[in-house]
Amino acid sequence: MTTILMAVGYPPRRLRHGPAATRARDGEAWLFEAAWWGLLAGSALVLGALVGYLARVPRGVVAAVMGFGSGVLMSAVSFELIAEAHEQGGLAATAAGAGLGALVYTAANVALARRGARHRKRSGGLQPSEAEHSGSGTAIAVGALLDGIPESVVIGTSLVAGGGVSAVTVAAVFISNVPEGLSSAAGMRRAGRSPRYVFGLWTGIALVSGLASMVGHGLLADAPPVWTAGITAFAGGAILSMVADTMIPEAFDDAHLLVGLVTVAGFLTAFALSHA
Repeated sequence: MTTILMAVGYPPRRLRHGPAATRARDGEAWLFEAAWWGLLAGSALVLGALVGYLARVPRGVVAAVMGFGSGVLMSAVSFELIAEAHEQGGLAATAAGAGLGALVYTAANVALARRGARHRKRSGGLQPSEAEHSGSGTAIAVGALLDGIPESVVIGTSLVAGGGVSAVTVAAVFISNVPEGLSSAAGMRRAGRSPRYVFGLWTGIALVSGLASMVGHGLLADAPPVWTAGITAFAGGAILSMVADTMIPEAFDDAHLLVGLVTVAGFLTAFALSHA
């Protein structure tokens, strides 16, 4: 991922654009830039799905990569989202935003779990087929959108300050999206879902990721700092809930005692990027 970012101009911490970054730019240009970075991060879902559906990746490897991605996201939430929200809006706005994000995500996830999407990120045989649970395909698709939108929104909000997108946030979302797409697509294949469904789903979510990033930037471009902080923390709370509820359980099922090690490795990788 670092190589990809360097190819498009990666410097420490933020992706900047030279002296022009200090001048006001056309609002439409910022929107399209936000869409581009959201789409780039979301494209990792398609990459992971290709590997997970077409290759027989050992479940232990999938679990280890999922644990690594969990650590990356936890680090990004801690040092890029919650810390930044606290600097912008203070403790009250940050705590309220994060708590509300976790509550909304959990409520939506419970509703989707009852419709067959509980194991949407699982690579084993836990995902139900349409015959086993009617409507589960739609629920899984909605659940995948639920997981991806908060990540994309924070990419767009990181551009609000006008200094360039947060490289660490883009890298963290990209790295974590690969095992998400891989594990989920492997589970979909086992459940008998067609390639058209699998790749159509993840391609669609990648496109929605770009749109969500653009919307996140557009809605908060002129918002007061306390609102930006609250929305950033809201996304952070939702992402952290998603990691705890869907990614770490998949990692633990097959990595067991190694999951802590690979999760810390992912955490430290993102931490090193944020302090490069």
